[in-house]
Amino acid sequence: MSWARGLRAGTEGVKLTIPVKPSPAAARSQRQPILSEVLVVRGAVSIPYAWSMISRSPRRWPVLAAAVVLALLVPAGAPGAQGDGASTSAYIHANLTLLQVARGHLGAAEAAPLHVLAQVTRECPQAALASPQDPESTQLSNEVIGAMVLSAYHLDTPAIQRFVAAAGHLRWSSAGLTRTVHEYVSDLRVLAALAPPHLCADVRSWVAGGYASLPPATVTFDRRFMPAWVAIGLLPGGLAASEAPQERGQLRRSMAIEVELTDGEARAVESWGKIMNELGLSP
Repeated sequence: MSWARGLRAGTEGVKLTIPVKPSPAAARSQRQPILSEVLVVRGAVSIPYAWSMISRSPRRWPVLAAAVVLALLVPAGAPGAQGDGASTSAYIHANLTLLQVARGHLGAAEAAPLHVLAQVTRECPQAALASPQDPESTQLSNEVIGAMVLSAYHLDTPAIQRFVAAAGHLRWSSAGLTRTVHEYVSDLRVLAALAPPHLCADVRSWVAGGYASLPPATVTFDRRFMPAWVAIGLLPGGLAASEAPQERGQLRRSMAIEVELTDGEARAVESWGKIMNELGLSP
């Protein structure tokens, strides 16, 4: 399962809005991580830290002028039209295969954050009660998000690893398309390898230190997780130039599965508010 687009977490119905990454105009694009758009919690508070951590957007659509320049400056030996077609075909197949595995795990992935909640309830209920709302509490909130996301993504780890092996070496004559795919592959590689955080231990450490500083483990985790946080399923618009007619069925199936995953994500992310409340932590 992946995590994309919007969140409606049922706590008390007040919107907490985080600035949203601009969505590509084209319908086919990478789905945005769900918690990066709208969080519903007890109060309306902006989270500039969370935005600063996810504002890196190497997969933004290149402007036309940049695309033209890249096309004119393709280095000697770069794949031509025939090579582009082969790379596109391999990528579409690998992307669909990964999405199909994620759909197969959808039910378990929706339930995975509840295991994080159960652990918090068992090990550290109200550990951060009466703690301040500040940039450090926001980083711990990001750690909560990371614990939830990884609990779902790790169900798909073998499939992610196969996708990384299949797509990581693909190249196109468009340097921009190649870079987009390789950065996406790199982010998935990080998420598949990243160990879940020790949430209770990190919250307790912050509280025990009088909220003076975060434990190094939280800082390190956030620095790795937040920039790499992407949704499963990416169909860059640049693929269209080299798609074969017979691949349209695979593309339709891929986009249909993305819709299913997005619906499942919207049902699952209410757990974020429950975990935050159980910890007594403000975002």
